Amino acid sequence: MPDHFHFVTGRLAERALRDVLEKLQPQVDFDYSIDVLPITVAALMTPKWIAERVQAPSHATQVIVPGYCGGDLREIETATKVPVLRGPKDLRRLPEFFGRQRLAIDDLSAYDIDIIAEINHAPRLSLDAILAAADQLRAGGADLIDVGCEPGEAWRGVADCVKALRDAGHRVSIDSLNPLEIAPAVQAGAELVLSVNSSNRDAACDWGCEVVVIPDDFATLGELDRTIDRLATAGVPLRIDPILEPIGCGFAASLGRYLEVRRRYPDAEMMMGIGNLTELTDADSAAINLLLLGFCQELGVRSVLTTQVIHWAQTSVRECDLARRMVHYAIRQGVPPKHVSSDLVLLRDTTTQAYGNEQLDRLASEIKDNNYRLFAEGGELHLVSARLHLSDMDPFLLFEQLLEHDPKNIDAAHAFYLGFELSKALTAKTLGKQYEQDEALDWGFLTEPELHHRLKRGRKGS
Repeated sequence: MPDHFHFVTGRLAERALRDVLEKLQPQVDFDYSIDVLPITVAALMTPKWIAERVQAPSHATQVIVPGYCGGDLREIETATKVPVLRGPKDLRRLPEFFGRQRLAIDDLSAYDIDIIAEINHAPRLSLDAILAAADQLRAGGADLIDVGCEPGEAWRGVADCVKALRDAGHRVSIDSLNPLEIAPAVQAGAELVLSVNSSNRDAACDWGCEVVVIPDDFATLGELDRTIDRLATAGVPLRIDPILEPIGCGFAASLGRYLEVRRRYPDAEMMMGIGNLTELTDADSAAINLLLLGFCQELGVRSVLTTQVIHWAQTSVRECDLARRMVHYAIRQGVPPKHVSSDLVLLRDTTTQAYGNEQLDRLASEIKDNNYRLFAEGGELHLVSARLHLSDMDPFLLFEQLLEHDPKNIDAAHAFYLGFELSKALTAKTLGKQYEQDEALDWGFLTEPELHHRLKRGRKGS
């Protein structure tokens, strides 16, 4: 027998809920009933209030309450003797809720790519600044903190820097070609050296730690094999980085060199410095990071080096942490990383839903109060209240339309509230995002919940 879901809603959303469920039922194969409780806005329901009024049929297998219903749902379960589930905040997302639910975080817990996060120009920074940056990078998901040195004279403070990072609980790598800089860093606790080529490969045999091997000549992989042979003979653990080059400087060919190195050394550990692309491309870094991590996952490149210097890449470490989980899941399951997580969908949304003018007109005819409901759809902003449906592309012109109706409830505070919400709605309209009144726009993992909006004070749309 199919499951029977008992949906709890308010008077305002009843018709929209019925429309959605009529279309959804044949796709998901379930039975349902709808409990319309005596309240206009379902978002104002509480578990205690629902428990005192809900009447679930005896054959119901699950009660589904609106997503805005916060608090402990066990009161409803006690009253109905049926398991209770909190549905989506927007009933138009019920198809996604039933068929394409986002994975729980546990499903994306696995990964096998390490993130090495570089602190650039470390010799120019104070020790306190380095430690603060390292803490921030680790919080974003970095596994190793890379101390980025500078060409020229060896940095005398490198050992103190590495020791301080180690004392703070960080794993540390050192980014330098200078043996006079590398040796004290390794003695102070650095566990990985970036980088080794023909210029310092003999010295690397005495450091007693893992190193990253790079070619002398990137385009031809010159001296790479000799350096690998020298270190392997000496028993030095290593990983290979053929060097990713920026777009316009040999990007495609450099990807080919990663494939070539994997062909030559099928079992070797490898690393990719992805900052060469994110830092040197005028584009948001999130999608670039995901693409490069996907390449690394398929090829078996188990570490990436990234930076957060340029403004558009300032959350690269966090992006890489999310991306490595997504691509690991995708490769393990043999599926594209689609409908896996929306954390890296930042500029636009995974999907948008629209009521349509006809339903907004119907909503205006059914509303009994003078509170304002705002919507952004069809390329316009909409304001709906009792017997009132106004729309315009421009929020200022929309507000002028409202004033022409001589509203009695527009004081300074209310005007500020409407201006704030219309500003969000305009952003949503411009970018093609979903706008939900009294809710933060969805910026993926960058979303900051709005704790100040009126819904939390029990005045939705007022």
